[in-house]
Amino acid sequence: MTSDFPSTYAWSRRAMLARCGTGLGLVGLAGLIGDTSDLRADASRRSGPLATRAPHHTPRARSVIHLYMNGGPSQVDTFDPKPALKTFEGQRPESISGLKTENATGGLMPSPFKFHRYGESGIEISEIFENVGRCADDLCVIRSMHTNVPNHEPSMFMMNSGHVQSVRPSYGSWLLYGLGTENANLPGYVVLGPGLPVNGAANWSSRFLPGIYQGTHLNAGDPNSVLPNLKNTQLTSAAQREQLDLVQQLNRSQVERVGTDPLLEARIESLEMAFRMQAAAPEAFDLARESEATHTLYGINKGGKDFARNCLLARRLVERGVRVVQVYYGNFQPWDTHGDNANQQAKLSREVDPPIAALLQDLKLRGLLDETLVLWSGEFGRTPASQGTGRDHNHWGFSAWLAGGGVKGGMTYGATDDFGFKAVEKRVHPHDLHATMLHLLGLDHEKLTYRYSGRDFRLTDVHGTVIHEILKA
Repeated sequence: MTSDFPSTYAWSRRAMLARCGTGLGLVGLAGLIGDTSDLRADASRRSGPLATRAPHHTPRARSVIHLYMNGGPSQVDTFDPKPALKTFEGQRPESISGLKTENATGGLMPSPFKFHRYGESGIEISEIFENVGRCADDLCVIRSMHTNVPNHEPSMFMMNSGHVQSVRPSYGSWLLYGLGTENANLPGYVVLGPGLPVNGAANWSSRFLPGIYQGTHLNAGDPNSVLPNLKNTQLTSAAQREQLDLVQQLNRSQVERVGTDPLLEARIESLEMAFRMQAAAPEAFDLARESEATHTLYGINKGGKDFARNCLLARRLVERGVRVVQVYYGNFQPWDTHGDNANQQAKLSREVDPPIAALLQDLKLRGLLDETLVLWSGEFGRTPASQGTGRDHNHWGFSAWLAGGGVKGGMTYGATDDFGFKAVEKRVHPHDLHATMLHLLGLDHEKLTYRYSGRDFRLTDVHGTVIHEILKA
């Protein structure tokens, strides 16, 4: 092997990579494997795009877990009790006549579920979330969410990236760009869920930010299949090192000749991460390392489905320094209850309620809740008016909740109208939610910018207000 290559070497970098075959997957050796003896790899001595960076101000949280109920759960059946729906059942009051949604709806349809007061705070929560209800004193329930469009695709983009089209980076990518990650051996932004939600990988795209900040989607469950082909069974570490040296020499020669290629740089960074994951990921995703008591808490040993396992994995990942973990409930849009709303809401809640409560309890017991911001939301809510036996999409008003990470517990914030249709008091848009999330992690949403196409972009565009009333002193 020669030590240098002429600056006029004929291959483009893309052509070179196409010819290197299995060598492409070995670029990961460029990053030395960090010390994996600690759950959080030492971030203070690292450099590169994922190295930790100083926040704008003292953070209250270090990581985010977003429990994403894709499809849009019904606020009036879960966290926003509306007894007036029973009083005016079947009627179409004038106050809701102008609130158009995706489909035509009929008269008001009350919730079949009882609401109870939970905890010392007495927050009213539906009986179908009784386990989460027992954590009420840790919750800040926002009952005044609203968004732009009553359709899944644009609303998913808005909740994830602050824009109704797939042209902006996701909030997870912005957080990685602004703060880096505390563990060099795992992706800083992980998305867990069986299958894909509406919009697929576009929901966690980095768009014009460097590609290394894109979310990593994993069909988590069996540690032997969640990351297929992770272990290199063909080459020794020494052989990988030799191949990497060759590839990097070619890369440097090409950079000198024609300049950098951001897409290729993103690919190289991703493969470096893939190599480091060979050591760290098997341990991080191995639920067998958890105690029987923990499996019982999450309901995994009682036939718990993917969501229960992913909630436990979310805790293991933030414990190891992963910055952002999104846990989607299921494939496509399972909470989209246009028909048989009562039975569907009850079924879905039975599957998510115990593991969500377990996650909150587990984080709290381990001292992680104070530094982990937990968000529960869909992309919008559902109408209090009927669509046959179901409920239509509702972007006018819906509920979300936050826990941990510097947020006040045992409180509600904002309100919808008497029927739960439209947010009318202390209204919260996803821009406000994003601004608040960034603030809690130590970032000023107006200062976190990226220069692209001749102007500075930010997650909240020209909008967003931090909701100081829900923050701990």
